Amino acid sequence: MFAGQLALVVAALFAGAALYVNVAEQPARLRLDDRALLTEWKPSYDRGFAMQAPLALAGFLLALIAAWQARDWRWALGGVALVLNWPFTLLVILPINKKLTSTDPASANADTRRLVETWGRLHAVRTALGFTAVAICLWASL
Repeated sequence: MFAGQLALVVAALFAGAALYVNVAEQPARLRLDDRALLTEWKPSYDRGFAMQAPLALAGFLLALIAAWQARDWRWALGGVALVLNWPFTLLVILPINKKLTSTDPASANADTRRLVETWGRLHAVRTALGFTAVAICLWASL
């Protein structure tokens, strides 16, 4: 069942990339001054979104194909765990993203830093959803 194997790989790629942000990039970013912090966050977020959004969607679709092929609901559950990143981002994180992207780095201040800190905590939810998808897809593959 190649679709299931691909779904697992895509979920693992998503989870690993999300974890990197939480354990390496965000802590390093928070050591910068407010202006540099926002200057770094903006292109980083754009690039991360361009990579992770398609991974979540592709993993979901591959997991649905695997669920259909194997007649196993666990694949679909893994796909749902991964694609939940979309509504979570749109409903919870997007308002913060809009504030951060509309802020000029020259006017970044302590409020900007607090928003980036909140963004990091919320991003950890995306990381958890990614690893949940990995665990469920791994379970389905056994």
